[in-house]
Amino acid sequence: MPYLPTPTWAGWLLGVTLATFGLGPATGTASAGVVPAGGTAEAPVVVAHRGASGYAPENTLAAADAAADVDITWVETDVQRTADGELVLMHDTTLERTTDAEEVFPGRAPWNVGDFSAEEIARLDAGSWFGDAFAGEPVPTLADFVERMETHDQRLLLEIKAPELYPGIEGEILAELGTLGWLDERLPGERVVVQSFGAESVRTVHELAPRVKTGFLGTPAVADIPEYAAFADQINPRYGDLTADYVAALQAVDGPKGEPVEVHTWTVNDGPTAVRVAGLGVDGVISNYPDVVRDALAG
Repeated sequence: MPYLPTPTWAGWLLGVTLATFGLGPATGTASAGVVPAGGTAEAPVVVAHRGASGYAPENTLAAADAAADVDITWVETDVQRTADGELVLMHDTTLERTTDAEEVFPGRAPWNVGDFSAEEIARLDAGSWFGDAFAGEPVPTLADFVERMETHDQRLLLEIKAPELYPGIEGEILAELGTLGWLDERLPGERVVVQSFGAESVRTVHELAPRVKTGFLGTPAVADIPEYAAFADQINPRYGDLTADYVAALQAVDGPKGEPVEVHTWTVNDGPTAVRVAGLGVDGVISNYPDVVRDALAG
């Protein structure tokens, strides 16, 4: 894994700003293994994937509402950046699959998220593709989404999507979450976890704000787990990549806050698979149908 240089003075200045939100280096013996609302010490935590995206269009306010409707507390979503610096929720790096961007902006192929302003993205319909009942559902900003989550007392698993396309996005996300009060946690991970497939992006989050709980999406080789555990509190593989031995190998290593690495697996959408992966010892299960998973595990 390439070495990430020491942050520049700008990163240091951001670190000073973040310290005003209580995000300096972790002190004491606070546990990183917080059991969120909706989970127990014995059963995996269930997380709604892109909101409850089996029931509402992914990464929209309606998807957060759908998760609340089935009493799911933890919600995963994806964040990217517009051309003018707004943080918005979108899984794909292009807009055409889940919005009407091709119709509204026919000459703007390939409709990259980062090529559009926030005002342009606000004009898009991000719901009709899923069903007429969701026609007109907008692409939310990160601020819009977390404000909606506050009304439901939900918790956030935030994925930085394609961070290589958005240099500096890690600091912008932390600053915005801090301004919104989402990083004022008694213990890291009570309310928010930041994850990515980009290892260097996760490392950057950890270096800028060591108290923030982080996750790496992927399946590192067993020999490489300690290297990832230096900056990732969670290592979150696809469920098809898991074995009991691999889960045990992850959890045998302490993460950056001195607690065993957690394992939250994705994307499990049926009861029998949920029961099987829970039997491997995972700490969390991420699902488009989180109520189905929760009920199967409860049964």
